[in-house]
Amino acid sequence: MPYSAQHKLKTRKQIIETARVLFNRHGFEGVTIDRIMEEAGLTRGGFYNHFKSKEALYSESVSSFLMGRGAVWRTDAGIDPARLNPHMARQMVLTYLSSEHLGDIDGQCPMIALPSDVARANAEVQSSYQTLLEAMVGLFETGLGGQGQSAREDALSLAALCVGGMILARTLPDSELAQEVQNAALKTSDTIMQNYQ
Repeated sequence: MPYSAQHKLKTRKQIIETARVLFNRHGFEGVTIDRIMEEAGLTRGGFYNHFKSKEALYSESVSSFLMGRGAVWRTDAGIDPARLNPHMARQMVLTYLSSEHLGDIDGQCPMIALPSDVARANAEVQSSYQTLLEAMVGLFETGLGGQGQSAREDALSLAALCVGGMILARTLPDSELAQEVQNAALKTSDTIMQNYQ
């Protein structure tokens, strides 16, 4: 008896989420299809019923963050994308640059966890990563309530400070310099956001 469409969708989501966590922990090269399927409690043979390649799964695991773990992160931070304002933009920065986010390897944003992998990946993966960045910039731009080139530039700067600050901090675990980087990114972000309060 064939599986229902709902069962197939649930299985696919399970594979994607398992892969997202494993890619965050070990990078693209450090994870095999066998390991993903084993961790998901499935057999390797089922993989190709859902994905044409490991790269296709990688792309989907990056894309899934926005409405998956990222949506949970936004809700936990009290951010409502339908009612963004400068206060929520600041809350996004505070939460993104937090020690909790830095320490949550499994739940971490792929923009922090995977930049080197994505730079070497195919166009499909890079497009997924770009979509995440565009979503982040859009949330900041809307949250700042600004229109035009200045708000766009400020939103891009906030995204660069958040992602760049966390990438640097992630490479320096448990160091004083990591905390200094996070604090400097936060301070500069506050300077940008003062123009919108």
